[in-house]
Amino acid sequence: MIGTARAELKRWAKQLAEKTEWRQIREDVEIKLCSGPDGSETFLLCRSASRMEKEKAMHERFSQRIEEGLQPLARRIEKSKTPLDRGELERQIGRLLERNSRASARYSISVGKDDSVPAKLKLTWSTRSEWEDWAKLTEGTYILRSNIHDCTDEELWRTYIQLSEAEAAFRIQKSDLCIRPIWHHKQERIKAHILICFLAYALWKTLQKWQSRAGLGDSPRTILTELSRVHSADVVLPLADGSKRELRLRCVVRPEREQQLLLQRLGITLPERLRSPALAQL
Repeated sequence: MIGTARAELKRWAKQLAEKTEWRQIREDVEIKLCSGPDGSETFLLCRSASRMEKEKAMHERFSQRIEEGLQPLARRIEKSKTPLDRGELERQIGRLLERNSRASARYSISVGKDDSVPAKLKLTWSTRSEWEDWAKLTEGTYILRSNIHDCTDEELWRTYIQLSEAEAAFRIQKSDLCIRPIWHHKQERIKAHILICFLAYALWKTLQKWQSRAGLGDSPRTILTELSRVHSADVVLPLADGSKRELRLRCVVRPEREQQLLLQRLGITLPERLRSPALAQL
């Protein structure tokens, strides 16, 4: 199972434009199963609503940058009192398009001769309607390619999604759980470090499933960040028997309203006090 380049989508332009045979498999994802030309491979067209919004915003951002770069060049030509070098302007436009390549094909830009102005040049640009039509059709769309024939379309998609989950696991291990770098030099300490990180990741995934079932998304990081502000405090009281012993009570700080709602959704009840080792010895 592999993902293919966006250029491969042009082969499936007809299937993308057709509104039939698409199937909703998640709230923001729909898929369409297609057979390869020789029947040896299966192609799965996928369209994600969240990805569509992301790519649309990206295209708009790069388009805005291109237009903001072209406008000063146009004003420079308009205000120039002497002839300008056409090659230099075209190189500047080329660098501008290179920096914003995601939207560069959207524009048709030309630098032509114009003897009616001192600069002897004229800069014009327009948007290509065919690019906008294609972008509207393919934004948020990607295609998966497989030689597996005995799986359903949803099984193929979920198999591919496991790759992104594996990549996310590596990122969590290295960032949130700090498995790298490993500063230990003894083999048993390295194994112990990895074991602790593995157990931490198992707890991370448990919290993720717990959070998902509670309808709170699937990002444990947000839960941990919010609950990290819940603290405990020790109240130390001297005993009245004249000894130097102390009574230590470990109390949990009352959570704020947002934290209380979060705990309720997770089904967690915080204790008012925690039993500390010092108290257990009394």
